[in-house]
Amino acid sequence: VFFFVVALAVSAIPEGLPVALTVALSIAVSRMSKRNVIVRKLPTVESLGSCTIIASDKTGTLTVNQQTARLIKLPGGEIFKVTGQGYNGEGEIKSEQGEINQLYKLCELSALANEASLHKKDSKWEYYGDAIDVAFLAMSYKAGFEPETFHKEVELLSRIPYESEKKYAAAFYQKGPQILVAAKGAVETILAMCDKMHVKGKNVALEEAAILKQAEVFAAEGYRVLAVAGADCARYEKKDVYESGDLPKMILYGLVGFIDPLRPEAGGSVNLCKSAGIKVIMITGDHPLTAQAISKELGIAYQGENVVTGRQLADVGPSDSPAYIKLVNSTHVFARVLPIQKLEIVEVLINQGEFVAVTGDGVNDAPALRRANIGVAMGSGTDVAKEISAMIITDDNFSSIVSGVEEGRFAYDNVRKVIYLLISTGAAEVFIFLAAIFAGLPLPLLAVQLLWLNLVTNGIQDVALAFEGGEPGAMKRRPRKPTEKIFNPQMISQTLISGLTMGALAFGFWYVLIEVQMVNELHARNVILLFMVILQNVHVFNCRSEYLSAFKVPIRRNFMLLIGVLAAQGIHIISMHIPFMQTILRVEPVTLFEWFEILILAIPLIATMELYKLINNKFFVK
Repeated sequence: VFFFVVALAVSAIPEGLPVALTVALSIAVSRMSKRNVIVRKLPTVESLGSCTIIASDKTGTLTVNQQTARLIKLPGGEIFKVTGQGYNGEGEIKSEQGEINQLYKLCELSALANEASLHKKDSKWEYYGDAIDVAFLAMSYKAGFEPETFHKEVELLSRIPYESEKKYAAAFYQKGPQILVAAKGAVETILAMCDKMHVKGKNVALEEAAILKQAEVFAAEGYRVLAVAGADCARYEKKDVYESGDLPKMILYGLVGFIDPLRPEAGGSVNLCKSAGIKVIMITGDHPLTAQAISKELGIAYQGENVVTGRQLADVGPSDSPAYIKLVNSTHVFARVLPIQKLEIVEVLINQGEFVAVTGDGVNDAPALRRANIGVAMGSGTDVAKEISAMIITDDNFSSIVSGVEEGRFAYDNVRKVIYLLISTGAAEVFIFLAAIFAGLPLPLLAVQLLWLNLVTNGIQDVALAFEGGEPGAMKRRPRKPTEKIFNPQMISQTLISGLTMGALAFGFWYVLIEVQMVNELHARNVILLFMVILQNVHVFNCRSEYLSAFKVPIRRNFMLLIGVLAAQGIHIISMHIPFMQTILRVEPVTLFEWFEILILAIPLIATMELYKLINNKFFVK
């Protein structure tokens, strides 16, 4: 009884499972790194397969993050076109209406209210700082003005750094006896601080409605529009922290339209998400019309769908109110959104049962990244964002996020395949033991032989199976539910059928050897142990896909598996010829003819599982 209990326990416990699962997830992490995805938390790998929504930033994720000034509109109506692209001073500014010297003040103010750096060194342009700040400096170079010259002519007194909640940046500076202020930021924010505009050398009353209308025209064309303003600041006081109330009423000097080209692969990645049942939403601080133009071009926004703004979200009430939830569900695009609102949007989606991946790169994104099911930080982002996130996208590319989801699905599939292999072979071992007991026959295998099966021969194969390449149709399936268990109906049915088939074949063979051929137990166990090794060798090919025929899965997808199968079989055959192993495992050599006979007996296992897949695909797989 003791030996029976020990043998049964060894049969039922898949000793190699922890190692195999760790290897499967580690392989997925390695593969993700080759696709620009760094995984910081191992469980994230398989949980990516449950992702139902990707909440993405616009700038740098869906676009190439190379902001370039393209249009300048002065309050007097003069329009200047800017050539060149990227963070450099190569290009020029042209206009049929105005003179280039009209841009001097606008360039000066945008360079002073600026924390970036751009300069040419050894024929190469070097820069650091915020993308928009660098783009403003590039614009100055193209206008023929050196940004460094502006700084040399003044004494910088203090700054109001840009924050997404404020939507502007400003700098106080002294030029001769005067103390002045320079500011740049979102059009509506800057206009609220202005009461005049500079037109053809004169300061006139601000025409706010006309300026806003022009900004909306540019935004609808896909431009990110910022305003530049400045003024004397006679009542300046030195303080540690400045607010908008410390700024005087300013003079508007112009609008600048920036373009950030879409990543060429972004549209295809959005379409791939749709085919995979993943909803893509855009959450940005940009103007609603800019967000709408970009989202339509990428296929994120649907026909007739409106952009929801941060102001609209604030007006409908608390984030748990029905009106707020309805508004969040009404769109795929959110614009002029504050960081706290980004968190609230994520909260609403998660509370509805969605599995949400959120991208972010700044400190302000930290709450949303922490709350998300999967926080995705950009490689160019802050250390805070990276520390909180489960994943880091090294190239800041939306398509890399989609690649991560795809690899996550591959990893989850491989985890299922490894579990399927180990549990089904364990079930076969349990079945053969119980059947032998009920039939009044001796135990077919000793405990040490079972350990050999589970840890050595099957242990090699399950690790090799973890290297299985992804199945082509993985991104055409809908996301699995986060609550879905590994042992879903399909896993249970295929495990039972394959396990019972192996167990029945092995028990039938054992019965014939003992009762019909009257073979002694030692030799019979030797043959049954070899038969179980061969059954495992055969069954691992069944496990390569839960849907495709074993004959339709190309071996080139996993050469490691072929090596593993040959190694498992080879190690067992070698052990049958080594005296030391013969003593431990109670085995002995068999003839080549006997080996082929045993191999042929394993064919029904392949036939049974091929028939199962055929029936399952026809009647049960949706």
